[in-house]
Amino acid sequence: MSKIEELAAAVTKGKAKLVPNLVNECLAEGTDPVEILNKGMIDAMSIIGEKFKNNEIFVPEMLVAARAMKKGVETLKPSLAGDSSVSIGKYVIGTVAGDLHDIGKNLVAMMIESAGFEVIDLGVDVPKEKFVEAVKNDPEVKIVGLSALLTTTMPAMKDTVEALIEAGCKNQVKIMVGGAPITQEFADEIGADCYTADAASAAQAAKALV
Repeated sequence: MSKIEELAAAVTKGKAKLVPNLVNECLAEGTDPVEILNKGMIDAMSIIGEKFKNNEIFVPEMLVAARAMKKGVETLKPSLAGDSSVSIGKYVIGTVAGDLHDIGKNLVAMMIESAGFEVIDLGVDVPKEKFVEAVKNDPEVKIVGLSALLTTTMPAMKDTVEALIEAGCKNQVKIMVGGAPITQEFADEIGADCYTADAASAAQAAKALV
């Protein structure tokens, strides 16, 4: 098994303590940092995403794998500095106003990051103005992800999409929505570009949108 395969295996098993060393060993062998990122980590997380979608693994396993990857990315970052091929764009994410839930949002953020985006996490209970401001302030933002877990905050999601459209942000970004009460019908109704049912699908959909 090559070092890069060992790294991919460690990521899929969520062995966060082993990952930084394996990244360094790959670098010491002269492996290209972008290849380490793509083959050793992003591909590993794609496998995790598929398993999650097929109910072969569940949220805890997905979280430990995503954490392991995060450690790897932190170790690799200095070697990737200045390499524009690393980030495929910026992704703004947040839980809409009135909603304080963040487990789903955090999981999506980790998966989006593992797909090669730079994630700007606005946190929870985010007013619509803050989403608009985040897009307006950064021309590199390509997608906005809105999360809601409560049915009572679905109107806030609708308001946020409307605010982004009214502010002219739709020329710059695509809008993705998700969360337990959200459906494809609701996403269509409020004018969102994309709805996904889980974090793994969100990562794949985001890549398809840019």
